[in-house]
Amino acid sequence: MAYDRTIIITGGAGFIGSHVTRLFVNKYPNYRIINIDKLTYAGNLANLKDVEDKPNYEFIKADICDYENIRAIISSNDVSGVIHLAAESHVDRSIVDPFTFARTNVMGTLSLLQAARDYWEPKGYDGCRFYHISTDEVYGALELTKPEGDPSAKECGGGPFGDDFFTETTRYQPHSPYSAAKASSDHFVRAYHDTYGMPTVVTNCSNNYGPYQFPEKLIPLFINNIRHRKPLPVYGKGENVRDWL
Repeated sequence: MAYDRTIIITGGAGFIGSHVTRLFVNKYPNYRIINIDKLTYAGNLANLKDVEDKPNYEFIKADICDYENIRAIISSNDVSGVIHLAAESHVDRSIVDPFTFARTNVMGTLSLLQAARDYWEPKGYDGCRFYHISTDEVYGALELTKPEGDPSAKECGGGPFGDDFFTETTRYQPHSPYSAAKASSDHFVRAYHDTYGMPTVVTNCSNNYGPYQFPEKLIPLFINNIRHRKPLPVYGKGENVRDWL
């Protein structure tokens, strides 16, 4: 079957990536969807059992840091779009092993950008796009202006909250090796847009939760610990406030 276009989704076996992959495979049967995932601890092909036999879906086990392999995959499959979700994403792990986070999140993103540029630039980027999924953690932390909360308010169930929000113009102020690596990758994506004219999109969303999330993350961790009557680990003094999608 001839497809209208081919899109790569990196990290497609992970938590968010598997949902995105499933959505695209089912919603766009005329698109060929290639899932590239290294299948580290957080990647699980069982997340995609319901679409693995779809004719427009293909899985390729690959490391996004392997530039030559990524370049070959993009060119041999006439890829016109990249949705880049593959990343090391656990803050505590980044504190223990910052080199791995720098390698995957920075050099992996750079590898993808250059491989895409090699194939797209001679064609003038016509119909091409690089969509980079990042995090709001690159902006640092917002001030907790209402630590006492407001029982009558809808914000945070009446608990502590702040008046400010992150916007596209908020300055970058990462505080962990994870967020520093993601901030660097954001800058590379924007640099490829400004320097080479590559069509790019960068999104910086807040925390996510839902089915297939790796159990080390806060909400599934708390649920599992409660079920097994284990202590609930609280970050810092328990004064941090998070929001979720």
